[in-house]
Amino acid sequence: MPSKDKRDVYYRLGKSDGWRARSAYKLLHLDEEYNLFEGVTRVADLCAAPGSWSQVLSQKLIKERPNAEIKPTIVAVDLQPMLPLPDVIQLQGDITKSSTAEALISHFKGEMADLVVCDGAPDVTGLHDLDEYMQAQLLLAALHITLHVLKPGGNFVAKIFRGRDVSLLFDQLACFFEKVECAKPRSSRNSSMEAFVVCRNYTLPKGFKLDMSKPLLDFAYDEAKDDMRFIAPFVAAGDLSGFDADKTYPLPEGPALSPVAPPTAPPYKAYLERNRAKQQ
Repeated sequence: MPSKDKRDVYYRLGKSDGWRARSAYKLLHLDEEYNLFEGVTRVADLCAAPGSWSQVLSQKLIKERPNAEIKPTIVAVDLQPMLPLPDVIQLQGDITKSSTAEALISHFKGEMADLVVCDGAPDVTGLHDLDEYMQAQLLLAALHITLHVLKPGGNFVAKIFRGRDVSLLFDQLACFFEKVECAKPRSSRNSSMEAFVVCRNYTLPKGFKLDMSKPLLDFAYDEAKDDMRFIAPFVAAGDLSGFDADKTYPLPEGPALSPVAPPTAPPYKAYLERNRAKQQ
């Protein structure tokens, strides 16, 4: 009997449509709701591997706009190596390092990004409090580098795990963005605690000093928001009449679909190499 993942409709659609992961549909559904790519010519994809969001960015910004006056620049950043993608600049680096922020800006030829996206997530343990905390730290790291590379008025989209302390993250994001919403794409399973923060119109608060050497934000600036109990609106993104990510659909006829892109640095790589050496 095939596993639930093998029967998941977005998993199968991703293979047949050529996306490296089913997560591509999450960004597509967010774009349907928010029109994220309008006027975008410089975009950073943080924690990009295996590259499905970079594929969407390439498709929407370059392939579907062949006559654009300015060819958009897409930079994908990840600690892990990633198989090449057309029209995507790959940067292997740590998003907590100032050198990574400087490299990003250099690829934008000294300009700042119009949009920063991040679909990164930790390896979940099943312990929800721990997973929520780790995801929050990753989101803060993504926000930290975003503050250095995003232009005023730019937008930021990132994965978030909804839990009891999620309102604190909304408060922090609301200090830097005029509009902050929490969106659940149609392709994200209802059983999953994941959602996505869509932050628009970046504005650096008065008195806030950017410093990549500090791992977390200390918010020691002169004028913070008066009400720090911000509650982000919750939005369902994507066509609600489309496929249900939690529903099981019949498998199509024919052989199983193979991965679009094999893993470049799987955790079992060392085992395979030792086993291959023994057989020789």
